[in-house]
Amino acid sequence: MTTSSHQSIQNLGDLVPSRRLFLEQTALGFGTVALAHLLQSDGLLAEPSHVPDTLPRGDNLLPKQPHFAPQAKSVIFLVQNGGPSHLDLFDFKPELQRRHGQKHTEDVVNFHRDVRNMLMGSPAKFQRGGECGMEISDYLPNLRSVADDICMVRSMFTDQIEHGRALRSLNTGKVFTGRPSLGAWICYALGSENQNVPAYIALRDPRRYSSGGTQFWGNGWLPTVYRGTEFSSQGAPVLDLYPAVKLPQGVERNNLELLAKLNEERRQLYPRDTRLEARIQNYELAARMQRDAESVLDLSSETEATRSLYGVDDKDISTSNYGTRCLMARRLVEAGVRFVTVTSPVLPSFGGIAVHPWDNHGHINKNIPIIARHVDQGSAALIKDLKQRGLLDETIVIWAGEFGRMPISEGSSGRDHNPFAFTNLIAGGGFKAGHVHGTTDEIGYRGVEDRVSCPDFLATVLHQLGLDHDRLSYRHASRDETLTDSAVTGARFVHELIEKPV
Repeated sequence: MTTSSHQSIQNLGDLVPSRRLFLEQTALGFGTVALAHLLQSDGLLAEPSHVPDTLPRGDNLLPKQPHFAPQAKSVIFLVQNGGPSHLDLFDFKPELQRRHGQKHTEDVVNFHRDVRNMLMGSPAKFQRGGECGMEISDYLPNLRSVADDICMVRSMFTDQIEHGRALRSLNTGKVFTGRPSLGAWICYALGSENQNVPAYIALRDPRRYSSGGTQFWGNGWLPTVYRGTEFSSQGAPVLDLYPAVKLPQGVERNNLELLAKLNEERRQLYPRDTRLEARIQNYELAARMQRDAESVLDLSSETEATRSLYGVDDKDISTSNYGTRCLMARRLVEAGVRFVTVTSPVLPSFGGIAVHPWDNHGHINKNIPIIARHVDQGSAALIKDLKQRGLLDETIVIWAGEFGRMPISEGSSGRDHNPFAFTNLIAGGGFKAGHVHGTTDEIGYRGVEDRVSCPDFLATVLHQLGLDHDRLSYRHASRDETLTDSAVTGARFVHELIEKPV
């Protein structure tokens, strides 16, 4: 073989997927869980001086400096899959009540069958909560009790009408699949304050994924170190952390020694291949998690009063399922986790399971109280608990769905999807407390004042963490990508939502 041929083959090796790449793209990157930590303990891990100076230093979870002084340092995102009806929860419309049963003469965009353009008032009763007098329906009495801590955005809107696309828009800034989630962007920008647990943790219903699946915590084209890690509220909290079968004494050490040798050979051959370094970070984290993660989620250390507040011991799963995950979320941010996603519970329904439980196309007076009971106590308890521990000022709690519902009836007293008006709640992190932002028209069909798009909402969350949504970027496919892509979406920081704008 000629020298030139040998050189071509060696250069071609840079393009061939390596062992590390295979591990990175399969099994969520947990290949050989404790590699680097154990190697370092045994003196087998290469010294830092072996790492070439050309390696990027940003793709890790070490704490990073924000663009400017932040007002918050962590986020808990309570995702309300299905499109909660703002008209039956947060946006009382006397005119809609007065015109109940009348034909709506204006053009209304209908997205499903069996819609007759008949206006439908809400069966819910509304009351004012707190000193601020914020109106919230009787379906959510616990959230109403913390009205003075909530910033209610009544003028949300989106350009998507289908659940999956709208959820992606809410969580990634755009409708396209494969984009990084809000949590992934934040962890990429800020890293983590606790190196012994993941920076981004997802707490889903242990029975099943809700609509949207793992897109809520995906890393997209950001490095995999920023992907959300699933923890469970039932059984072992950390999935796949320990081997299914314990290896005989000495076998694991022999395996690790061989891997260390192969990795060092690879590093010498391809010093610019940074993928091994990224994998080592995951292995180190996994090893530390074996020691610390489960203690962080040990709810037995919580007082009886706290457990009662969240309803975790209630024999009725309608409070214990969601309440347990909300309590876990508080413990995680208390331990320094940067971002926690809590998805709404999946519920039994006709013919199967409702993976988007707020999707009430029929029987609103029966269905909304069911899902509301599941999430109301835990959501309010989280805000109360964070506040009494002095953590609410530095933690942003988001309670949000992907769109709202129509003021006209559909089928058996249901409501169709409404992208033109919906309500999101946000608490803590410097957002105005006891404040209602924006208005909809007299029947709640469209936002008419101080409208806020999903990219606007995301830009404002980033701002409270000290991040400029236009400056936070990542080079992908020869383009500097951002979460909000403001040149296309027109996203802006909504300073009217903030107590003390920077």
